[in-house]
Amino acid sequence: MFRGLYTAIVTPFTVNENVDEQALKKLIDFNLAGGVDGIVPCGTTGESPTLTHDEHDRVIELTIEHVNGRAKVLAGTGSNSTREAVRLSKHARRSGADALLLVTPYYNKPTQEGMYRHFREIAESVSIPSIIYNIKGRTGVNLETDTLVRLMTDCANIVAVKEASGDLNQMKDVIARKTKEFSVLSGDDNMTLPLIKAGGDGVISVASNIVPDRMARLVKLGLEGKFDEAEAVEKELAPLFAVEFVETNPIPIKYMLSLKAMCNEVYRLPICELRPPSKEKVQAVMKQMGLL
Repeated sequence: MFRGLYTAIVTPFTVNENVDEQALKKLIDFNLAGGVDGIVPCGTTGESPTLTHDEHDRVIELTIEHVNGRAKVLAGTGSNSTREAVRLSKHARRSGADALLLVTPYYNKPTQEGMYRHFREIAESVSIPSIIYNIKGRTGVNLETDTLVRLMTDCANIVAVKEASGDLNQMKDVIARKTKEFSVLSGDDNMTLPLIKAGGDGVISVASNIVPDRMARLVKLGLEGKFDEAEAVEKELAPLFAVEFVETNPIPIKYMLSLKAMCNEVYRLPICELRPPSKEKVQAVMKQMGLL
């Protein structure tokens, strides 16, 4: 059901730290022109933890309105509170989202049974597809494959996973045990091609914010089995994959976009701007890749 390239879109802010709706629309248009298959608002890259509930709802509504059927919208509606995730998910469904992206609960450090019940309750509260987002490095918990298999078996609308565990063996285990219709998407740009080679379906990408056309080519070639050509594109993108995490995401990618005058270099605390040495590294890579 979900195959290809999806951009985890940044949330641009004005100089006063309000959501910059015009910049968001332009970023969406830039990504769609670059050939992405979908837009993912209010994920990690969208600084969702520091958006108010009203802002969170508005960013999702605006994204759906502006995409206007040109691609899929996968709305980030996860939370460490099941009740809050249910509310956000119901709002996204009413707004017309194509699917939900549900991060594993952070800070609470739930058990596997707790996570199973959490995702099942959310899935049963809405009638649209749900994608689980497994990212232990940000949440402190890993959704084990046994638990994921239970969820895909018991919940018909849990149809995919965004795998950002960083563990290719775990990803291969998921692919080996998944149902036929279930999609496995990479959550790390540098794991995109290895995951596709292992039988995965694509990526929810940070890098595509700034190079949607190149990421679209990488994914397309990979899914077509043209691995030699895909590896050449991957090699060209490798410096970007490395530098986009020189500091915490989304700080570097937002800085890159600011250098292209696509958004302001504005974050919300506790996220703050890059340190000068990191800025130099980012600029060097962008010049090397012809982005500056």
